[in-house]
Amino acid sequence: MNTELNILNKKLELIQWLSTVEDSTILEKIMDLRKTENKDWWDSISETEKDSVELGLKDAESGKLKPHSNARKLYEKWL
Repeated sequence: MNTELNILNKKLELIQWLSTVEDSTILEKIMDLRKTENKDWWDSISETEKDSVELGLKDAESGKLKPHSNARKLYEKWL
């Protein structure tokens, strides 16, 4: 919950600061940043990655799934 409070405080600080900004170039930069932040992750991955996701979705739809517990056992040393 401390992290949530910290994020909320940062948002409030930015809102307060933004309400005082008069420089249009700063506002344009913020608007540009907002546009890049709202992009769909799908548009930023490679065709190979998209193919892999599609294959995974097809496997899931056809019931070719492994339990999460199996994955945890397999990758335990990295978790």
